[in-house]
Amino acid sequence: MSGPAYSSTPVGWREWVSLPGVGLPWLKAKVDTGARSSALHVDAQWRFHNEGAPWIGFRLTPGRTASGVVEAASQIFDEREVTDSGGNRSRRIFIRTRLRLAAAEREIELNLVHRGGMRFPMLLGRTALEGMFTV
Repeated sequence: MSGPAYSSTPVGWREWVSLPGVGLPWLKAKVDTGARSSALHVDAQWRFHNEGAPWIGFRLTPGRTASGVVEAASQIFDEREVTDSGGNRSRRIFIRTRLRLAAAEREIELNLVHRGGMRFPMLLGRTALEGMFTV
């Protein structure tokens, strides 16, 4: 009996990724197999409805300068409790978007959170990596 057959691309602990669905052609991400979900730093977020469906608008500065401010919006996929590395729980909005990493592309779930004090604006968790990447 053997496990599922899949191709596994090696990635390091930090990688450049692209999130084309939210207008981010490149973004530095920390690969973290200890984190279940992926998180994207946002400076601000706001809820609204589009054709009766709940959406989230958000703004972020992916680089170190304010000249690279990106505003995007996405339909809300889910909202659930997330426990951070310090053991603190908070309710977060999740969206689904395309991820490009190491010449591979897939749709992932991504929660939006203020990560202003962190070195990387994105944390890439194990559910986004599963079945395609080896760290």
